Amino acid sequence: MDWYGTVFDMIDMRSFSNLWFWIVLAVVWSSASHWVIGVPFDMVARAKRNGGKAEQDLEDLARINANRLLFIIDEAGLWLAAMIAALLTMLAMLGFWYDVEFAQAVFLLAAPMTVVFLMSVATSRRIVAGEGQGEALWRRLRIHRVLSQLVGMVAIFITAFWGMYQNMMVQVL
Repeated sequence: MDWYGTVFDMIDMRSFSNLWFWIVLAVVWSSASHWVIGVPFDMVARAKRNGGKAEQDLEDLARINANRLLFIIDEAGLWLAAMIAALLTMLAMLGFWYDVEFAQAVFLLAAPMTVVFLMSVATSRRIVAGEGQGEALWRRLRIHRVLSQLVGMVAIFITAFWGMYQNMMVQVL
């Protein structure tokens, strides 16, 4: 009996028909929506509602995370951009040119998350430039969260339709 054959018969290795892929997709976008530049969004609501120590904690955490992200971008941004571009290009070519379903699935997760990462860099720059306190900070984090959710909705919509298309094509063949 072939062990590998048995395992691959029992576990469907196609990404879009695998429940684990859809769970990962939901967790990734849920986390991206909740953690705005590394700040949990419930902390924003608590700071807005209670003020005082909660507001100071929010401002400190936002400042720390914004400075940390900008330090990484300033020190290794060019290398990071080159590696991310190479990875996304490789995934797109493997997935859509060579028809590797796993690469398609990873690309459909990674490409929109790259957009959210770039939005986080822009948000961090605005926080450091003066929107790091009080109402301006709450507004900036709320805008970032809404835009992340918008990117997530579009990404999930595209991924779901591509996944359904892939599953229907497998059934036809």
